[in-house]
Amino acid sequence: MAKTEKIAFILEQVRLCLDRQDYVRAQILSRKISPRVFDIDSSKEKKKPKEGDNVVEEPPADIPSLLELKRIYYELMIRYYFHNNDYLEICRCYKAIYEIPSIRENPSQWIPVLRKICWYLILAPHDPMQSSLLNSMLEDKNLSEIPKFRLLLKQLVTMEVIQWTSLWNSYKDEFENEKNMLGGSLGDKAAEDLKQRIIEHNILVVSRYYSRITLKRLAELLCLTVEEAEKHLSEMVVSKALVAKIDWPMGIVCFQVAKDSNEILNSWAVNLEKLLDLVEKSCHQIHKETMVHKAALKV
Repeated sequence: MAKTEKIAFILEQVRLCLDRQDYVRAQILSRKISPRVFDIDSSKEKKKPKEGDNVVEEPPADIPSLLELKRIYYELMIRYYFHNNDYLEICRCYKAIYEIPSIRENPSQWIPVLRKICWYLILAPHDPMQSSLLNSMLEDKNLSEIPKFRLLLKQLVTMEVIQWTSLWNSYKDEFENEKNMLGGSLGDKAAEDLKQRIIEHNILVVSRYYSRITLKRLAELLCLTVEEAEKHLSEMVVSKALVAKIDWPMGIVCFQVAKDSNEILNSWAVNLEKLLDLVEKSCHQIHKETMVHKAALKV
């Protein structure tokens, strides 16, 4: 059986499982296909089989090409990840589709895909992988074709507080258009998640510029109530997105970076060394002043 025929057979099983909403079995079947298999360059000339080697059968005419199977594979994985609301993985799947040569050559195909990449990247929670993907997407020259999305991505990498009301008013129509394009996949929950991501971004900005801030002032910067600001801050601390402590009696938030025990010990040793140097220098100055005073008395 040809390799593409095997892949097509497994993908059909995955599709049937997704149609039956058997997501566990769909995941198990999808793991039988390594994404690396789609990166093989089919343009290279095939080597002639040597005598005694197993000859690989040619696939039937109705079996799609390897690149077409790649697109089908990632479209099925998007359905699976959408069930789990895994925005970052959905974004990565669309990015893989976006990199297919036949898609890149046709603007009518890659522009909608690029828009979806931007939306799902924005909806994904902040983490190192999301941040890395965000910066790499900003280097894509094709973003110049959709300047509003380029501006939106740039706002998220700029360490400035974003006003949710003004941003929503600017992108509400784009959001609704995208919802229709995806067949309702971006709904009310996605709108709430978008607001959540903007709040998380603003908290990270505040933590960069403030070491201590009152809860009341933090709520004002986030355009939230004190209770809402406290809730979002607590969720980010629990998820280890940032380090912060709240002084409940004083109502003060302290942002600090968790230090390693070795760093604390090294810092203490350096401070102790500086203290001893200062004591030694002071002793020399006192001794010098004493000698000068004695010499003055003798005169």
